Amino acid sequence: MKKYTVEQGIVAPLDRANVDTDLIIPKQFLKSIKRTGFGDNLFDELRYLDEGYPGQDNSKRPINTEFVLNQPRYQGASILISRANFGCGSSREHAPWALNEYGFRTVIAPSFADIFFNNCFKNGMLPVILSEEQVEQLFKECAATEGYQLTIDLDAQEVRTPSGTAFKFEVDPFRKHCLLNGLDDIGLTLQAADDIRAYEENTKQSRPWVFAEIQA
Repeated sequence: MKKYTVEQGIVAPLDRANVDTDLIIPKQFLKSIKRTGFGDNLFDELRYLDEGYPGQDNSKRPINTEFVLNQPRYQGASILISRANFGCGSSREHAPWALNEYGFRTVIAPSFADIFFNNCFKNGMLPVILSEEQVEQLFKECAATEGYQLTIDLDAQEVRTPSGTAFKFEVDPFRKHCLLNGLDDIGLTLQAADDIRAYEENTKQSRPWVFAEIQA
C-alpha cells in the first residue's frame, strides 16, 4: 500500500449530502474483486448521460458537462470535498477502490458512513472529518479560485489552505501509523513474518501431526 504523508493537490467539490456507495460505483460494476478497473466508472451515473455497463468504451459515451469531474478546472484532482454522511448505503469496498484508482487520496466531509470510513484506511485513503462551517469555507474558496489546492499533512493532522489557514482533524493513532507507513492488513501481518515462521517450525516439532499429509 502506498504511504500517505503529505498530499497537496487540486480540490474537486461534490456539493451533495448522503452520497451513497451505489452513486460512487454503481452495482453493475461490482463483478470484479481485483481492486482495479473501477476508476473509469466512478460516479458513472453523474459523469455520463447514458447507462453504463462493464467493458464499455467510455470514450464513446455522451458525458454530462455539468458534472464537476468533467469540467477542465478539476482535472487531475486528488482531493474531494463533499457534504455530510458521505459513503452511506451498502458496504461495498469497491467504492474506495474506485475513488483511489481515479486519483483521489483524500475525501473531506463533515461526516462519513462507518463502513466506508473504515474501508478508506484499509485502501490507503484518508477520510478527513471537518466541521460543516469549515467544509463550507472550503467549498466557497474552491468555487472562487480555479486550480484551488489544499495541503493535507497527516503527521501534523492539518488541512492547510492556500491562505495559510490550518484546520486540525482527528485520526485514530493506529490508522495514522498504518497510513504513514503504507501498511494494509497484509503488510501488518508480514511484519510478524519471522515470528510466524518460528511458530510453524516449533509446531512441526511439538505437534508434527498438524502438518502430516492426509492419505487417500
